[in-house]
Amino acid sequence: MADFSLNGKVIVVTGGTGILGKSFVQGIAQAGGIPCILGRNEAVANERASEIIAAGGKALALKADVTNENDLVNAKDEVLKHFGKIDGLVNAAGGNIPEAIVQPDADLFNLNMDGLRKVVELNLFGTVLPTQIFGAAIAQNSTGGSIVNISSMASQRAITRVLGYSLAKSAIDSYTKWFAMELGNRYKDLIRMNAIAPGFFLTEQNRTLLTNSDGSYTERGNLVVTHTPFKRLGDADELIGALVWLLSDASKFVTGTVINVDGGFSIFSGV
Repeated sequence: MADFSLNGKVIVVTGGTGILGKSFVQGIAQAGGIPCILGRNEAVANERASEIIAAGGKALALKADVTNENDLVNAKDEVLKHFGKIDGLVNAAGGNIPEAIVQPDADLFNLNMDGLRKVVELNLFGTVLPTQIFGAAIAQNSTGGSIVNISSMASQRAITRVLGYSLAKSAIDSYTKWFAMELGNRYKDLIRMNAIAPGFFLTEQNRTLLTNSDGSYTERGNLVVTHTPFKRLGDADELIGALVWLLSDASKFVTGTVINVDGGFSIFSGV
């Protein structure tokens, strides 16, 4: 049987203090892994690490900004000091920012270029830079490891308003394939890179866009559900299976792949 265990694997999770990051961290711990919870919110990182340790597991909280190289180098050194190795990386940091949203009545030829640059910096380079830092440590690990990026439906379907986010996540798909190819050519099967493309999940960033205060769907939320064959939004824990598979040896011959976890959104034309 394929080995889905993460027993003893040290895995850095950027964006580990977010909503999806919480499920990733818990899922890794439940599979026997050691999550290193990296984020800008030190209090949340410490709280999540403490919960795992109290339950008998191992974890480490790391305060860092994924666009700051010094932060990431210090975090890598901290992980190596505690555990002596890094087996995996989950690039879960990212999200949209208000300045990059294109409202329906906005002038298409007067876009907020600074906003677009910021969201690309966060999502694209906030993935590339951690890979440079933590990936180098994985390459020094005799048993190698796995890197998982987080893509989006916005990379596969044109979704209104989120231009900058769409540009960044489309680049993540391209980066995942290109870097996986180079890793394979240089390291063979020692280091793999894949991505997960979540469908629509409720997070702090999109909650007010998709739901009203009473929990009912907004107009945009209804459009999303209508165009999702499962006719509902996803639960963050429903991403755990794909993540553990990609981090584990069960996916040893898988690289450069984007796995959709979307309730069918990406395949439905709406007709």
